[in-house]
Parts: sequence; C-alpha cells; structure tokens
Amino acid sequence: MIHPSAVIEAGAQIGHNVRIGPFSYIGHNVVIGDDTIVESHVVIKGPTTIGRGNHFYQFSSIGEACQDKKYKDEPTELRIGDFNIFRESCTVHRGTMQDKGVTIIGSNNLFMAYTHVAHDCVIGNNTIFANNASTAGHVHVGDWAILGGMSGVHQFCHIGAHSFIGAGSVVVKDVPPYVMAHGSHAVPSGINSEGLKRRGFTSDAVLEIKRAYKTLYRQGLTVSEALTALESKAAECPEVKLFTDFIQNAPRGIIR
Repeated sequence: MIHPSAVIEAGAQIGHNVRIGPFSYIGHNVVIGDDTIVESHVVIKGPTTIGRGNHFYQFSSIGEACQDKKYKDEPTELRIGDFNIFRESCTVHRGTMQDKGVTIIGSNNLFMAYTHVAHDCVIGNNTIFANNASTAGHVHVGDWAILGGMSGVHQFCHIGAHSFIGAGSVVVKDVPPYVMAHGSHAVPSGINSEGLKRRGFTSDAVLEIKRAYKTLYRQGLTVSEALTALESKAAECPEVKLFTDFIQNAPRGIIR
C-alpha cells in the first residue's frame, strides 16, 4: 500500500489500510489515520495529526511551516479530522505561537484545487472551499459554510455556519451565519435559504432566519439596536440565537 518511491521518515505513524503513492513524502512527526489515501507527489510535514478516511490528491502540501515572518520554527501543529478531501495543490499550514499554536480542520470538508488554509485557522465540518479559495491567518469558518472560487478571507475574520461566499469575493469583516455575501469588499445579499432547505431546516426556521436578517439589514437599525430587537426571538428560536450570538462576538465587526 506504500509505493517504494515514497519517503516515510522514521517516527511517522501510519494507520491501517493507508495508501501512499509514488514520490510522496511523510515527515517524522506525522500521524496518519486508517483508510487514508495519499496520492503521488504529496508532502505532509508536521507536527501533524490526521484522522481516518482522508484523501490527499497530488501536489498537496500539508502541515508546512507558515508564511508568517514572525514564525521562528516553533513546534506548532496541524490537526485534521476525518473524511476530508484535499484536491490538487492544496496548501495547509501549521499554527503560530502568536495564537494557540495549532491550525484545526474538522471533518467531511472538501478543499478543491489550489485552495489555501493559512496558519491558525479553525475550519469546521462539512465546508466547501471551491477552486482557489483562500483564508488568511487566524480565520474561523463555521460548519457547512461554502467559499466560492477565487474568494479570499482577510486575517482574523469569522465566517458563520451555513453562510455562502460568492465567487471572487474579498471578505474583510465577519459574515454572520446563514448569510450570502459577494463582492469586493463583500456585502450581504440575502439568506442562503436553498442551502438551509437542503440541510433539513424547517420552513418555519428559515422564515425566522429571514426575519432576523431583515431586522439586521433592512430596517435601518444599528447593530446594537437590531440585537435588542431580536432578543425575545433569539430566546425561543435556536436558529436565531446562533445568528445573534455570532454578531455579539464578531471580532472584526460584521459585513453591512
């Protein structure tokens, strides 16, 4: 299951039923879980811990030192969950000591060709990064979010769960959950209602999310005024509470 031309450094831990293709390199402080596929010409360095069932396509660079001038070769980490797909030429970097020292990727994510996840990012579960989508350092991306092709996210931004970033967009502020955003700089353009329906949200829940969106973006209220107006609904509707909690804790402020 390991091609004879692959280089596996002493100390690397390789799980059961792992396939490693020709001319790939696995560093000494890398742990690869069961049933993972590493195609040809993949480089995985560490410290990196990878769960089970992941698939790395050719020319991916995983767990490399970050592109940050403050980084001084400290032993930072990359942690990857289960059943992720990393297509051709993906790059994922380890963390820095200026944050928590770790880049984290959850499970069931799809990273299409030439996508980039920078140092200290936290990526949730079931996200999609379309071709050439990139996140700068310290970005957080919530579950089920989709980043369109050629989109870019500024450092420290947070992308809410179930949001949708349009192709070619540049995100410089936080995007609340459920929101569709597009443009440079990205602005809100409604609710990702089709995505919510596909994921089993009830029609009542989608309606309440739309109403919360209108309160925030269509009634001429400040963010503080909108949060006050949504307090009672958030107390009884968990979908709206996710929306308001995110806004209250948005480190860079939200797109408007």
